[in-house]
Amino acid sequence: MFATESYGLPILRPLAAAARARGIDVGWIVPAAVAGQLAPDEHRVRSLREARALRPEATYCAANWVSPALPGIKVQVFHGFNAQKREPDRGHFAIRGFFDLYVTQGPATTRPFEALAREHGYFAVVETGWPKLDPLFGPPSASMADLPPRDGRPVVMYASTFSHRLSSAPAMLEPLRAMIARGDRQWLLTLHPKCDGELFDAYRGLQAPNARFYTSDRLMDMERAADVLVCDTSSVVHEFAVMGKPVVTVANRVPQPFMLDVASPTDVDAAIDRALSHPPELMAAIRAHGDDIHPYRDGHSSERVLDAAEAFQRGEFGVLKRKPLNLVRRFRALRDIGTLLDLR
Repeated sequence: MFATESYGLPILRPLAAAARARGIDVGWIVPAAVAGQLAPDEHRVRSLREARALRPEATYCAANWVSPALPGIKVQVFHGFNAQKREPDRGHFAIRGFFDLYVTQGPATTRPFEALAREHGYFAVVETGWPKLDPLFGPPSASMADLPPRDGRPVVMYASTFSHRLSSAPAMLEPLRAMIARGDRQWLLTLHPKCDGELFDAYRGLQAPNARFYTSDRLMDMERAADVLVCDTSSVVHEFAVMGKPVVTVANRVPQPFMLDVASPTDVDAAIDRALSHPPELMAAIRAHGDDIHPYRDGHSSERVLDAAEAFQRGEFGVLKRKPLNLVRRFRALRDIGTLLDLR
């Protein structure tokens, strides 16, 4: 399992659990800053020599790159939905020449990647669903007991992207403070782990009897518990919509029919009330969007990812072209595996 940021852990953990259930050994390649968040039974691979000694059949990646020096086929699992933060050639559908297999989340991702596979010829594409969302559709985790009990008030979740040009977090501080003080809703607050420390301190300062702040490793629990999400231009918007629940967005970069998008934080309060009323046209748009981006609600996407990798290893996708040399990218990836991840 290859993750360069802490948000990669909840993406890959359901996949790791499914692999272990099949009797497959799992190692984790993560930087030192993330290693402290590994559980005692999550084995960190500390060197390329150790990685090769494990003789893995696949390296599963919740990152945009992976070192060619790592063993096994390289499987792109993705680190988020296509939130359209960038233009297509720089964003979700950028092809960087590192991966043998793309396991896609739903038709909205599968269609473009299948076209790219036909164009480039050196990777395969299989639609599996996204491992990160498996916990949304399985039994509630034990950690959900740590969330405030429901008391009849609506539960509103707030999350934000870290990009300064797209984040609503600084502007939402005072509107959130006023809405929390009113006491008519329960609030679950979080920020992207890349947000700066001062912003984290400010949001922790919003905690009250009806408002709790959690780090992003609790996203799945928060999403399951909340009735409505307030966000901006983040892939969390799409995760939440897959559950068929409404989303209020603040100045989303590319507003879509399934969102209740508002121009200003001052408009959020009224938009939450509208979202909680579940307008039929909005709920129909949410269902359509969820079916397009992630139609799998059985909690078994991880098993499908493992099946796709096994099919690749059996040669079921035919003969593929050699991956491009991309010497500059390969050099950077080889350098980064030694410096960023402290592997030798």
